[in-house]
Amino acid sequence: MMRLAVLQAPSPGGDLDAACAVIERALAAAGAAGATALVVPEVFLPGYNQPDVAGLALPDDAPALNRLRAAAGRSGSALVLGFAEAAEGAIWNTALCIGPDGRDLARYRKIQLYGPREKAIYRPGDRHVTFDLAGRKLALLICYDVEFAPHVASLAARGVEAILVPTANMQPFTHVVRHTVPAMAANHGLAIAYANFCGTEGDLTYVGGSLIAGPHGEVLAQAGEHPALLIADIPPVDPQRISTQRQDLRTI
Repeated sequence: MMRLAVLQAPSPGGDLDAACAVIERALAAAGAAGATALVVPEVFLPGYNQPDVAGLALPDDAPALNRLRAAAGRSGSALVLGFAEAAEGAIWNTALCIGPDGRDLARYRKIQLYGPREKAIYRPGDRHVTFDLAGRKLALLICYDVEFAPHVASLAARGVEAILVPTANMQPFTHVVRHTVPAMAANHGLAIAYANFCGTEGDLTYVGGSLIAGPHGEVLAQAGEHPALLIADIPPVDPQRISTQRQDLRTI
């Protein structure tokens, strides 16, 4: 059985030292609880709605990233970190999975950029990413990506057992944490760990509601509107409950 952890926290507001300290504490707790991986919110470094995200974007060898690599190695838990990445002459909205040995396992760049602000800042990614962790096949998506059924279906068809999703879901989109994420999990027979912010950042109010959904849409753990660390065991898929949509779909 796989155990996943999700951190819900306010934006660090551009303070990288404070952001790393929050993640280090959560990693230590997740590791002590035996979590396979901890997921933190979207662009947690430097903060999703900071006015100069592009100027604060991090290269691969940034001290903050190396600090968190070391923290993952100490904790024994993998870390899925959302950050603004400066690479290849562009800025990317990136999710980096750092393994429990402190080495990078997977790097995913957000495909479905949301709204004019994201499209003005970031270059969109162009590929899905899967990877193996603790004997399980996992994948990364970011926020808006997971609301698109074709992306989730594609990963499910590749045998992915869980999708780890940093997010920055804001008002008024409460339906995403209440309905969309559990439905995506149920329809595609995989778990989803969805890590959101809480509180406010600039002109945004985040809805919180971070959750871990099981492969039949069951909500295994969910936060309210305040900081939280969620930890839940992902149950195996019940063959009698698995969706048959993929093989039954009729195209017309």
